[in-house]
Amino acid sequence: QVQLVESGGGLAQPGGSLRLSCVVSGRIRSVMGLGWHRQAPGGQREMVALITDGGSTVYGDAVRDRFTVSMDNAKNTVYLQMDSLKVEDTDTYFCKGVDVVETEGHEHRRLWGQGALVTVAT
Repeated sequence: QVQLVESGGGLAQPGGSLRLSCVVSGRIRSVMGLGWHRQAPGGQREMVALITDGGSTVYGDAVRDRFTVSMDNAKNTVYLQMDSLKVEDTDTYFCKGVDVVETEGHEHRRLWGQGALVTVAT
């Protein structure tokens, strides 16, 4: 079974840094893109960043120039380096997989991780 397994997150002070990781576990053939969304309780899920297997990146307006998404293709892992954190970055961050194809051929258009809580506070 293919899953997205997140790690990292936690508590940081304003202006500080945190890093999230997400690995695609299971037997996969290809992944078109991996990224991150975030969501506050009762709020809408917001796109944070996305990186394609070719290395192209897209960022949400709220995090551009502060967050950096990267991917290790060999490890099927995506990272989110979060710098210059703000209180308003406090959210649950969800890893997202786009067009994940298993070795047996089954395709997942969208896969989601379980979520990692990031809290920015003094």
